[in-house]
Amino acid sequence: MCGLLALVTDPGAESLPSPSTVDAVSGATALMRHRGPDEPGTWSDDAQVVLGFNRLSIIDIAHSHQPLRWGPPEAPDRYVLVFNGEIYNYLELREALRGEYGAEFATDGDGEAIVAAYHHWGADALTKLRGMFAFALWDNVEQELFCARDPFGIKPMFMASGPGGTVVGSEKKCLVEVCEKIGRLGVDLGIDERAVQHYTVLQYVPEPETLHRGIRRLESGSYARIRAGGEPQVTRYFTPRFAAVPVASGSRDDAQRRYDEITAVLEDSVAKHMRADVTVGAFLSGGIDSTAIAALAMRHNPRLITFTTGFEREGFSEVDVAVASAEAIGARHVTKVVSQAEFVAALPEIVWYLDEPVADPALVPLYFIAREARKHVKVVLSGEGADELFGGYTIYREPLSLKPFDFLPRGVRRSVGKMATPLPDGMRGKSLLHRGSLTLEERYYGNARSFSDAQLRAVLPRFRADWVHTDVTAPLYAQSQGWDPVARMQHIDLFTWLRGDILVKADKMTMANSLELRVPFLDPEVFAVASRLPYDQKITRATTKYALRRALEPIVPAHVLNRPKLGFPVPIRHWLRSGELLDWAQAMVTSSGAGDLISLSAVRTLLDEHRTGVSDHSRRLWTVLIFMLWHAIFVEGSVTPQISRPDYPVQL
Repeated sequence: MCGLLALVTDPGAESLPSPSTVDAVSGATALMRHRGPDEPGTWSDDAQVVLGFNRLSIIDIAHSHQPLRWGPPEAPDRYVLVFNGEIYNYLELREALRGEYGAEFATDGDGEAIVAAYHHWGADALTKLRGMFAFALWDNVEQELFCARDPFGIKPMFMASGPGGTVVGSEKKCLVEVCEKIGRLGVDLGIDERAVQHYTVLQYVPEPETLHRGIRRLESGSYARIRAGGEPQVTRYFTPRFAAVPVASGSRDDAQRRYDEITAVLEDSVAKHMRADVTVGAFLSGGIDSTAIAALAMRHNPRLITFTTGFEREGFSEVDVAVASAEAIGARHVTKVVSQAEFVAALPEIVWYLDEPVADPALVPLYFIAREARKHVKVVLSGEGADELFGGYTIYREPLSLKPFDFLPRGVRRSVGKMATPLPDGMRGKSLLHRGSLTLEERYYGNARSFSDAQLRAVLPRFRADWVHTDVTAPLYAQSQGWDPVARMQHIDLFTWLRGDILVKADKMTMANSLELRVPFLDPEVFAVASRLPYDQKITRATTKYALRRALEPIVPAHVLNRPKLGFPVPIRHWLRSGELLDWAQAMVTSSGAGDLISLSAVRTLLDEHRTGVSDHSRRLWTVLIFMLWHAIFVEGSVTPQISRPDYPVQL
């Protein structure tokens, strides 16, 4: 885990990068010191390229410094790399490159494996990397910056391009800083109101958008080639595809072989994710995914430390279950309990680290448990991705409950939906009738939707009816024609909820604390196995992740195996009715300068209705409040977070 920044300027705009240009990159890189407090680095070619880097040293700590130079014997300084992430099969790659091409390496790290693989295999090297990564590689011969991001989007990569050049990096705030200091880049830093509307609907800003018009994200599974004076040329190298297998067939032995295959690939993935020259721990909630990862990790480190978090309010904690799980697998366990006052006080700092608003309250406890874990370890394993790969969300069972509607003619289904409209809100069956009248493409946005269309119009003064969720989902549904409905929903979530919410909060909240988070479920080999599962091996009327649960029976404690999914339960519904969080929310609405983008009167109405118990508006309120806080920090400058940067030891 590290932070990178790379600038390619147009020599036609200015022949040499002035010292101020190098200083601008160095200064902006310092803004993300939390991503790599161990070692900063800057490199310039004295012509048009500047690379900046902050290192969190995990593998080959004494060497593998970055920016990293590598080249073949005839051109030893051809390439310069800045790289965020880990390549878990780097030992195998280095051996293959030595055997096939006689490649030579000066370090014992994974960075040289990336460069050597690119030199010999070109962009095809990306399909051979098993890991999480975002990197920028300057080729002195081709005079080209090659940037790439891992298949699932575990590690971030932002890009800003204008007539004077292109800048890419791990954090958007750094790009904004460079663009403001080097005005000749000509990047448009105005607010993208279309992205604001998408955020308000989805609770996150969908890729490749950001809230700044001139800054975009390099999408997951994509690479970009950047030359001076030209726009980045983006190519997708990986598109996850689920096999169109409606139901399982074969004998009981065939089913067991399928479960054994899942177990074997997970064991292999966890083994490779344990590779590090520092101590590795694990996050442990009360669920099956993190428990499975921790149990498998114990096989490689019997002294494993696990971590969980909860709240002082009763009923909003999985601490007891996590403690029981840690006892069952034999792990040492550490718990962090968060108070409402701590929760509120940390919000400005958390949103500053986020760069873009994400309206998921679970990222707050994740921030606190990452801070606690960093006192003990430098790397943690976690269970993100299991739900998207193996069918873990309860909403994936909806096609089963709506199956009878599939037999109705389209016109009849529409009529049923109209019949439900006048029924009172909350009446049993109304939602079923409404959703049954819609196609999957119409009703499923992904795992989050905060506002109805009417509520959205009320809260957004500049609401546009032509900026809708299908801007994001329609191309994805087109890719999944002919798949079973669960596979199509998984496909939507891989490109929306997973990379827009789950992986953003995982990366940002752990990196805020200089902690590396690894996700063994999001591994190409694990995906290859999961993608072949039939519909009824993912979802049944009784449970989710059916095949995964069967595969994990010998590994996961019984009290966890069939426990319903909770995630990080956060009591914002209660806290927004009284106490510090309500006080903070009311003050935020009163002082907000975002009134041109968010209707403050509409938000006050929502807050009053929620406070008095008329309606539960907690998720809608959280969405707009987090946006207001983001706006106050990054646009108005009226809130200045107190950024705490503990000086952790280099090695733990």
